[in-house]
Amino acid sequence: MRDLGVCYYPEQWDKVLWKQDAERMAEAGLSWVRIGEFSWSRLEPEAGNLHWDWLDDAIECLGSAGLKIILGTPTATPPRWMLDKYPDMLAVDEQGNKRKFGSRRHYCFSHEGYRDESKRIADLMGRRYGTNPHIAAWQIDNEYGCHDTILSYSDAARKAFQIWLKQRYIHIEALNEAWGNVFWSMDYEEFGQIDLPNLTVTEPNPAHCLAFRRFSSDQVVSYNQAQAQILRRHSQAPLIHNYMGRITEFDHYAVGKDLDIASWDSYPIGFLSDRLEAEPEHKKRFLRQGDPDFQAFHHDLYRTVGKGRWWVMEQQPGPVNWAPYNPAPLPGMVRLWSWEAFAHGAQTVCYFRWRQAPFAQEQMHSGLLRPDGEAAQGLYEACQVAKELDDLQKKQSLAPIQAQKNKVALLFDYVSQWAWDIQPQGADFDYFRLTFEAYKALRQLGLSIDIVPPDADLSDYALILAPGLLTLDDVKHETIKGTSLYGPRSGLKTKDLSIALPLGPNLADLECKVVMSESLPSSADQELSVGGAITGWLEHLETDAPVHIATKEGHPIMVGKEGQYYLAGWPDEQGWQAILSELCQQAGLAVTAMPQGVRQCQNQGLRFLFNYNDHPVSFDGITLPAAGVHWQS
Repeated sequence: MRDLGVCYYPEQWDKVLWKQDAERMAEAGLSWVRIGEFSWSRLEPEAGNLHWDWLDDAIECLGSAGLKIILGTPTATPPRWMLDKYPDMLAVDEQGNKRKFGSRRHYCFSHEGYRDESKRIADLMGRRYGTNPHIAAWQIDNEYGCHDTILSYSDAARKAFQIWLKQRYIHIEALNEAWGNVFWSMDYEEFGQIDLPNLTVTEPNPAHCLAFRRFSSDQVVSYNQAQAQILRRHSQAPLIHNYMGRITEFDHYAVGKDLDIASWDSYPIGFLSDRLEAEPEHKKRFLRQGDPDFQAFHHDLYRTVGKGRWWVMEQQPGPVNWAPYNPAPLPGMVRLWSWEAFAHGAQTVCYFRWRQAPFAQEQMHSGLLRPDGEAAQGLYEACQVAKELDDLQKKQSLAPIQAQKNKVALLFDYVSQWAWDIQPQGADFDYFRLTFEAYKALRQLGLSIDIVPPDADLSDYALILAPGLLTLDDVKHETIKGTSLYGPRSGLKTKDLSIALPLGPNLADLECKVVMSESLPSSADQELSVGGAITGWLEHLETDAPVHIATKEGHPIMVGKEGQYYLAGWPDEQGWQAILSELCQQAGLAVTAMPQGVRQCQNQGLRFLFNYNDHPVSFDGITLPAAGVHWQS
């Protein structure tokens, strides 16, 4: 079953509006409503003084209208009295500045006092509403990592980090050896001497930084796990967190293990402006539509994080307020974004928000309704999606897509992101961008992709791509039956971010060593013999393996045999197309060159086409209007 929902904040509106709003939501074809995630100050205006009556009434009002409720724990917005109780609970940034009260996410994951308060409010909410028939799901906290809030350099984090290191390395000598602390006389005598890796004279030890990133991610995992365990004692409703776009500071796979459903907050136009490297012409072309692949990448990632169950918890319905520029969506795009999520296996798409707020930080952020309560463009398109969804589901049952459905796997690893953030060895090297460009190239060939962690079972895939993995230790090579491509920069380091010896990538069936790596400016791009170029990153190999692709000067770029290959550089868009076209042919995968801005997705017997262009496009006998969506059996 696929359905629609919306985010609502009853505490922000006069109670006389609640019944009217609930009825209008149901009339629009919405089934779910998310509430509560920012409400702590109204639930507990003073420590221990609980006010449940308004939330009781809101739940009854919304539920009586036939809406299923997602109730959020309000721990992303601790009230002001909490800071008086715990003045040291605030996170500290890398420059040593304490974050202040006055917005949201103002807590340090390592502060034990705040952790206890978070568990307390989760327990109180679970006890009160765990068996309420209107509560059909729970959201824990809100948008971990938003506003750069994962890494904290507080005293609480420092003390917790020292304990974490002792548990990981046991003996200080083992830590000194793993980190190479003989360099620059950085040896420690005990774990209590180890500080956080900030405010050093020059760059800190990269192994120290990577350990801190691992620790910081583990703090998020354990914080989320604590609330999950409490809520499970009181409720059988599924547990969810709403992740974000291109937030990589914590391991989403690890957080997802304690939850039932993954969701994410999709803001295509905001992300195009704020979180995507692209040429000005690309951003101009898709100004009101968003990048054709950015949303799909996260749909496929969070499908895996949720073990096949995933939602869009917040879908952009109009202009947002937080990007450098905030244009309105092209008419039809809210519908397109919604259908694209369903094509990738979403169970639910919720729009943010019901009514635009006329006050505070997000007053310029659109909703399905204007601030005066009149319908905005997003509501008309949501209603259209609701009707179309109902019509389609009457004709064909759409079961959830499983985590492994497609024939192509792209390995994505959060630790590798942290490693190359710490030691990029070049101004332009970014792990997310490397994997995203590989994903875009696959989509331009008309392929559907599963994004999976390094330790996934790869036996069902005809083609496996593993760009930029820090190590290959976790990859289940023995499960691979299809064609695989590793690199660039895969398997060249240890888990503690030292150069691997013997030199990597150390693939069992491929005699190949990377003996030197270069990071190059765009003026030094290396043209490929098959078209396109290597840009930004180039590796030098010692290998007896056959060379399949080289630069025009004869520098080996793709080497390998018997279905296993290594890529010794970062291709541009044309280079990726040439490389992947050859690999797909070898893997027996049919490819379709997609027109610019048009993408397709296969879903249980249905083929979906999406036109991200602001003009009609004819393709494969079908004319897609601007922002058009088409599906067929």
